[in-house]
Amino acid sequence: MKFRYDLEGQVALVTGGASGIGLATVRMLASFGAKVAVNHLTGDEGALGALTSEGLNVVSAPGNVADPAECAAMVDRVLQREGKLNYLINNAGTSGTTNPIDFADLDAMSEEFWELILSTNLLGPFRCARAAAGALKSSGGAIVNTASNSGFTTRGSSLAYASSKAGLINMTRSLARALAPSVRVNAVAPGFVDTPWTKQWPDARRKDAMQRSFLNRAATPEDIAEVIVFLAAGAAYVNGQTIVLDGGSM
Repeated sequence: MKFRYDLEGQVALVTGGASGIGLATVRMLASFGAKVAVNHLTGDEGALGALTSEGLNVVSAPGNVADPAECAAMVDRVLQREGKLNYLINNAGTSGTTNPIDFADLDAMSEEFWELILSTNLLGPFRCARAAAGALKSSGGAIVNTASNSGFTTRGSSLAYASSKAGLINMTRSLARALAPSVRVNAVAPGFVDTPWTKQWPDARRKDAMQRSFLNRAATPEDIAEVIVFLAAGAAYVNGQTIVLDGGSM
């Protein structure tokens, strides 16, 4: 990491901040001086202790973005406690499955599966953005959404997942228009990232994913966090964009 931002006095909320890309983003923002509210599911506070022991200024923000009431309450508690918000990182998401579901398997795309995927991956970011919009307008802040390169392709863990990320990419641009000129809204679209979830993949699947990248490796969570922080704290004239982070793709 060769760049630094002075984020002293800034407040960020990172959803899905307890592991993977979210945790790397929390750590990076806090290391630059921001106070970071770490959203996590109730009972999943393990990362908070480690972050605090590193001397980072983080606070717990439990709540499930897939639940409208929990999501609104979570954002409201952060705003009441901190009094402002500069950056909203909508990172929480779910695949809904541990193994890929063939796109041709339409029967697996049940109403319940769609509801889980869309409520978490698409409606969750909207709920957070809506709840935080007033505070972000006041601070001239920024939103960064975590999409996926599957939103541009017919790959991904399922048809529903790819569709939800495609929707998030479109919503990113639509929110940029809705919240302009006070708030910038952008997204990242990672490819294969070495996270706790992908560590469970079979070796053959991991190898295939890495070989599709021109860099012939998986991204690290820090690779993605670096661009998230850039879009949030820098990139003053970048708005409504989705940056694909797949190392180049075959």
